[in-house]
Amino acid sequence: MALFRFSTEPPTRPLIRTQNLILRAPQATDYAAWAVLRIESREFLTPWEPTWHEDDLTRASFRLRVKRAAREIAADEAYSLFILDGRTEALLGGLTLGLVRRGVAQACTLGYWMGQRHAGRGHMSEAVRGALRFAFADLALHRVEAACLPNNEASRRLLERVGFQKEGLARAYLRINGAWTDHLLYAALASDKLPGEAR
Repeated sequence: MALFRFSTEPPTRPLIRTQNLILRAPQATDYAAWAVLRIESREFLTPWEPTWHEDDLTRASFRLRVKRAAREIAADEAYSLFILDGRTEALLGGLTLGLVRRGVAQACTLGYWMGQRHAGRGHMSEAVRGALRFAFADLALHRVEAACLPNNEASRRLLERVGFQKEGLARAYLRINGAWTDHLLYAALASDKLPGEAR
């Protein structure tokens, strides 16, 4: 059970702070920065994501995204967060702890994206480490799952670097860039000693 609940308004305080980053729920005022970052990163992100519809980048669509994120956080169903530079508060990318399952599972699924101009600088490794601490300590989850395309070397290295263990291959697991694609399955457990952790 999560140790806190939010109203259906987007939480304005950071849910996760790391040494260099802030992770918080998207706000309506993030639209311009988000749209610019997504548009300029479209070619970079397209091979790794579901196909976006043309109206997905409109302000109206973004407002619905913000409301859905707030509603899911309030219901402890998913935690869709923006990754911001802790000093400048510039938007760098996004991360989701989604499909939260309680009861006998106590698990969720990790997803993430980084704007092209911010990629390769260690931001996502730091964000995922912070998200794992949040999932295990604040949300009291037992397991965080992740999946990536077998040819996504950057994502594979990221997951392995922060302590995820490869568990197998799922055939035609997700529809990515218009095609059903196999994915490598990874997981991290609350009981794992993650890299850089004192235990």
